[in-house]
Amino acid sequence: MNLPNKITLSRICMIPVFVAVFYCGYLSEWCFLASAGVFLLAALTDALDGHIARSRNLVTNLGKFLDPIADKVLVSTAFIVMLTIPTAFSVYPFGEYGVMAAGICIALILARELIVSGFRIIAAGRNLVLAADKLGKIKTTLQDVAIAFLLVSMSFVTKTGDMKTAGEIIAYIGLVCFVLCTILTVVSGVNYLIKNKEVLKG
Repeated sequence: MNLPNKITLSRICMIPVFVAVFYCGYLSEWCFLASAGVFLLAALTDALDGHIARSRNLVTNLGKFLDPIADKVLVSTAFIVMLTIPTAFSVYPFGEYGVMAAGICIALILARELIVSGFRIIAAGRNLVLAADKLGKIKTTLQDVAIAFLLVSMSFVTKTGDMKTAGEIIAYIGLVCFVLCTILTVVSGVNYLIKNKEVLKG
């Protein structure tokens, strides 16, 4: 197993660590900040393994299989666990409506990923190579940024005074990124299917 694949596997191994640190937030709200650090570290390994694989000509079928799975599981896990403690989604003035809207957005994001993954399976069965979509890469970056801001905000929004205000500002930034990444997720998914519609012919 080469270095890029080891880095990808390390990202997968960091997912349960992220979940464990996140739920330690029940014990201390600062654990949400720590979970943001774990998430960002895991997300950064995505760029690292891809760069090493391409620059050193170490691209393998195992890497092509593991890398997108690691990315999708990491992001999906983060969104799902944040719905279980939705303080970032329910900041003033959104409340429970913010949580419901977040649930809908996350459902759309997960649906898109499942549809595109199924599409790629069909393409692989027909020996078709689907080019990476630039919109998809931007979407992934926005998702990571949104998750990071929302996680950080969770350590502050339950405080009082200036810390609470700072937490709400951070949450608002995260929510804007969250809405944008949801829109881009749908747009990039539709664009991906249209660009590769020949996969479904016959």
